[in-house]
Amino acid sequence: MKKEGTFTFTVEAYQTDFRGKATLSMIGNCLIHAASQHATNRGFGFGDMAGRHTAWVLSRLAIELESYPCADETLEVRTWITEVGRFFTHRCFELGDSNGQIYGYARSIWAAIDTETRRPTVLDAPALTPYLSDRPCPIAPPARIQPAEEGDAAETYRVRYSDLDINGHMNSMKYVEHFLDLFDKTQFETHEATRLDIAYLTEGRYGMTLQLCCQPTDDDSYLLSAAAEGKAVCRARLHWRNSTEGGREDIREKEIF
Repeated sequence: MKKEGTFTFTVEAYQTDFRGKATLSMIGNCLIHAASQHATNRGFGFGDMAGRHTAWVLSRLAIELESYPCADETLEVRTWITEVGRFFTHRCFELGDSNGQIYGYARSIWAAIDTETRRPTVLDAPALTPYLSDRPCPIAPPARIQPAEEGDAAETYRVRYSDLDINGHMNSMKYVEHFLDLFDKTQFETHEATRLDIAYLTEGRYGMTLQLCCQPTDDDSYLLSAAAEGKAVCRARLHWRNSTEGGREDIREKEIF
């Protein structure tokens, strides 16, 4: 079996924003679907893991985009595993269209948890190692993220039914949606999100009240965080470019803190 997997999606109109472009959360969900299907095809999917009383959880993710697919366009996601450790596995993605145009790349770090104790469990490295690929990924790994200052809290949010995934905790892309909702519509009219780094620190549970914070930095990026009772649940950093300008600063291989 091939080490890499390629999965094709069609961007439906309901998956786009008011500009007719795929949303960042829609793209993230495609990455998760590709990762899940790639794992399933190799005996490490949801059903296989459930039989071992374990489940995959996304720990860190970095998505870097040059452009976004639009409604009715094709999104092809190629994915491969680059590293397997004791508790974490590293997975990369290439995003493009059916004609070979590249939209961007993504890097992710996954862990397996015991579904009863909710604690990390040791990975079956010998079984996963044969699927490792030496294909390079031209963007920097997920960065370390400073917390947004509490003084920049934008709003509170209570975790609801529609936020939950099959593991019973807040879906990873729901954080992205709620973070993006902290920005005014004008931000999306004048800027394009070019890189998202996000770290999932603990589980967001049903009924939990999250304090959502948004802190601007001095380089067209924002620190974002979701915290419950003073403890960080999720942190992110979102880098923007002015969409009225031609080109953009190349942020590849930079470590963003």
